[in-house]
Order: sequence, then structure tokens, then C-alpha cells
Amino acid sequence: MKDPEVPLYSRVSLNRDFLEYNLRQGDIATFVDTVPAPDDSEEGCILEVFNALGESIDVVTVPKSAVAPLKSHEILTVRSRLEAIG
Repeated sequence: MKDPEVPLYSRVSLNRDFLEYNLRQGDIATFVDTVPAPDDSEEGCILEVFNALGESIDVVTVPKSAVAPLKSHEILTVRSRLEAIG
């Protein structure tokens, strides 16, 4: 995540795919916490992922650099989570 820091419970977008979670670049999630790196690696972000109806469907941890705050010129889109990635 680049500066400025994103407040807790803000919506963020992913800037890369996470095949293990079936998430794609551009997917939106809610930033709920950070986790310290277990060694000298990058701090992590805990994200809650919701479906289009607002129902929580997953909680995932990704590197801090993989998330970005939403910007006013961006628009949301819908895709099926059942689509294969790759």
C-alpha cells in the first residue's frame, strides 16, 4: 500500500492476482487489519472480501504492496468468483 495510509475498514483494490484465493487484480475488499512480517519481509494486510450482495465470503492476508486505495476516477465492475483465473 502506498502513501497515504488507508484507514481501517476502507475499501481497497488489489493490484495483482491471488490465484490461491481466486481473486483478481482490481477486485475490491475491505482493509481490516495489518500483520507484522514474521521476519524482515513485508508487512501484510488482512482483507475481508464481500460478494456483490454485501455478504462476507472470505478473509485473506496479502502483502501490503498488493493493495491500493480506491480513487474517485475508478468504477466498480462485477465478475463471477467461479471463473477460472490464469
